[in-house]
This record gives sequence, C-alpha cells and structure tokens, in this order.
Amino acid sequence: MAGKPRSIGGMNCRWAVTSLAGVVLWLTGCATAPSVTADLAGLLPTPLLLLGEQHDAAEHQALQRQTLRELAGRGVAAAVVLEMAERGRQTTGLPASASEAEVRAALDWSEEHNSGGWPWSTYGPLVMDAVRAGVPVLGGNLPRGQMRTAMAEGGLDATLGPDALRRQQDNIRDGHCGLLPEAQIAPMTRIQIARDRAMAQTAQQAIRPGQTVLLVAGHQHVRRDMGIPAHLPGQALAVVAAQAGGARTEPDQADRVWLTPALPARDHCADLRQQMRR
Repeated sequence: MAGKPRSIGGMNCRWAVTSLAGVVLWLTGCATAPSVTADLAGLLPTPLLLLGEQHDAAEHQALQRQTLRELAGRGVAAAVVLEMAERGRQTTGLPASASEAEVRAALDWSEEHNSGGWPWSTYGPLVMDAVRAGVPVLGGNLPRGQMRTAMAEGGLDATLGPDALRRQQDNIRDGHCGLLPEAQIAPMTRIQIARDRAMAQTAQQAIRPGQTVLLVAGHQHVRRDMGIPAHLPGQALAVVAAQAGGARTEPDQADRVWLTPALPARDHCADLRQQMRR
C-alpha cells in the first residue's frame, strides 16, 4: 500500500508500506533520521530486538540511534550489543559522564586493531547515546584471537541445518567475489557461524525481564534462517532489516524491513581484488 508524503523526523518523506514477513517501511528523501516510533510499537514488547544494517548507509546508523532513544525513553533499554566490538568488552560500570576516550578504552575500540576496522565516527554516536542514557554497551563479536580456532572447529557446521549451512557457504563465496579457494570456504564459514553464536550468547545473557536488548549487526547476521536467531531456538525476538535501495530480504527473514535510499554504485569486487593483490 503506497502512501502520500508525510512528515517524519521533522522532514517530509515519501513512504510506502507493503507486505514482506510483516511490514516494509520505505523511507526516502529524508535529511534526518526518520521516526520509527509507530513501527516499533508493533514489535514491542520483545526481550531482544535485532537491527540489521548496511554498514556504509548513514541512514541506518541514524535509525539505530532513534531506536535506542525510543527504547530508553520507554525505560526498557536493557543493553546495546554490537557486532563492532569484541565479546567481553563492555561499558558496564562507566558513569553516564564518561568521556569518549574512556568509552573507547572500555570497548577496546581501535580502528587499526579491532577485527572490523569499524570507524568510531560512524558508531561512536550510538555508543555515546547509550552511555549517556545509562544503557550498557556490550561487544558481541567473536574475539579476533579466537578466529583461527573457529576455522578448525568442525562442530560449528552442525549448528545450522544443511540448507542454512549451504546458504552461509554461498554467502562467503559471493561476498568474496569467487576469489577464495574452495578449501577456504568451510573455514571462513565457520568464522561467520562463530560470530553469530557469540553475538547470540552475549545478547541472551543481557536479557532482563520487561526490557529489550538492542543488537546491531550487518543484515546478514540477523537473518532468521542462518544468522543470530538460528542460535537462539525458542527465544522470543524481533528482527528488523535496514536496507539501502530495493527490498532484498527474503520472506520470513525479518519482521520489518526499513528501506532507505540506494547508495551510489560501488564495485565491491574490484576493491577486493585490489586488496588481495597487496
């Protein structure tokens, strides 16, 4: 069902709602983060809210901040779990007045040395919003030092069903543009599975009665069939996938899909080839 332009987040935005495993909220033409209050109302209460993103879409980080503000404003924000920091690192115990330097130290957030090279300028605002609101921020990702062990942990293959495992392996092939030797596909897939399992465990341990844990990760990590939810059988949760451009989330993989404007075309494979030559 298409809708006429309406004011969202103080700006005029065109929106559309269609059916895709719940609701697709399509937001375009917004210069500021759109309000997600009404949409979240259909998902809350939930003990765990998984918000998937496209890492280079600034609109998605704006949506994350607004989601956190909504949860904190309701007094139900239990914690923020991030893919962008390693499991075991957290801001718990820091005062709301903590400096950015203190927060980065607590999370061991070094763009040169953490596993993703995540820019603080992109995710720091969300982290600091949480700290200022008294909401603990927890690293959820697999520590870099455990990746080699995960690559050799054959038991990780059995944590997914055969179809889901094949899809994860295909994602690794496609994500590396077919440049990885076939012998590396299974080990690299295990790292992905181990990351999802680590984030699932971190989030589950942070759940508090009557509150909501907000988990932020790439949208592939939040897929119900093979991502974090696959490691939380029986756990009540809600999944929101934020995507730039046309809808790509498959039916039944998310409860909501928030679509933002498409990003400029970029040849990811050309970039990867150049990196692999170095």
